[in-house]
Amino acid sequence: MKETIIKKKPYENIPRMDPLPKKLLIIDTETTGLDPSDSQCVEVGAILFSLHSRAVLAQQSFLLPVTTNDAEHINKIPAEISNINQPWLEGINYFNSLVASADLLVAHNASFDKKWFGIDPLPQLNKPWLCTMEDIPWSMSERLLSMRSRPSVRDLALAYEVPVWSAHRALTDCSYIAEVFRRCEELEKLILYGLEPRNLFRANVSYDERHLAKKAGFRWNDPIQGAWTKRLSRREASSLDFEVIEINPSI
Repeated sequence: MKETIIKKKPYENIPRMDPLPKKLLIIDTETTGLDPSDSQCVEVGAILFSLHSRAVLAQQSFLLPVTTNDAEHINKIPAEISNINQPWLEGINYFNSLVASADLLVAHNASFDKKWFGIDPLPQLNKPWLCTMEDIPWSMSERLLSMRSRPSVRDLALAYEVPVWSAHRALTDCSYIAEVFRRCEELEKLILYGLEPRNLFRANVSYDERHLAKKAGFRWNDPIQGAWTKRLSRREASSLDFEVIEINPSI
């Protein structure tokens, strides 16, 4: 396993020449379980958002028919409701048109949401993704200097004074993210940083220092057993208060 040590150095503002995406498609899914091998997507929500105008251009949600829903206690979608006749095939067609119009796909915990696409009946999505939980450095925002590294949608909404209600549906979470984006003055900068290439890093900390890795959003035993790891850009890695080791990108 090839590793490269990244030592702590001053936080750098690296200029970016890449153009900002103009339109973002914020996506959320509700599913009957955690694994696509034995579960299904039961709902898709999407909001097309103009970055320059800070405005919602279009929004959509639709149910997909399922026979059972083991996650009903979370998303409050009974399987029988999903089978009421409604134009979900047309919903997929419209969703495809929203995807085609977007420059960037956005989700909170994108690694979870994107794995359901490409599985019938949902289309394969071949556009870049940005994760608002893992990729965007919210702690750089003046409002969120004390925000933990992997904030929940609820944490973000409350930090930006977005009203939060109890509904746990796909379009609800999309609306929270859209409202956070609308109110975030530093959004362009955060998105550029969020789009920086990332690789897996291991925190080079002792047992007594493990709290530093945990506070910075590193995960224990995931995906490497016996290690605190996190996917970071090189800029993020160099700004940490402890030494990290870059691990082979194939892992």
